Amino acid sequence: MADLRIPNMNLVIISGRLVQDPEIRFTQQGRAISRFRIASSRPYRDPSTGDWKEDTLFINVVTFGSLAERCNQRLSKGSPVFVEGRLQSRVWETQTGEKRQIVEVIGLRVQFLEKERTEEISTSPEEEIPPEEIPPEDDLPF
Repeated sequence: MADLRIPNMNLVIISGRLVQDPEIRFTQQGRAISRFRIASSRPYRDPSTGDWKEDTLFINVVTFGSLAERCNQRLSKGSPVFVEGRLQSRVWETQTGEKRQIVEVIGLRVQFLEKERTEEISTSPEEEIPPEEIPPEDDLPF
């Protein structure tokens, strides 16, 4: 069997609207972490009825550093965004000892899609926080 060369790629591009206001927290070192959740919808035709329906997916997004601060300032429930990032899985233990796991998008670039002010911002790799340094959440998702 020949060696298979599979590229290492973890890229997510998604757009949607915030389902609630972003939450911002700070690490013990003072670095900002902003979390928000978006709803991304996909219209499709139901094959049995021919009617148009909508499939909605809810995605957790985390941003860091100056990007997190800007997202917290500019975004609110209902804001449309375009997010580029990567998937990350985290496991943590709640205060009651339960193990929890979540898959979230680490937002590396966020474009605000409000009509009156469209702006794209991104984070630099040094602003990103390793998964083990992200403060645990007691009752995720958000």
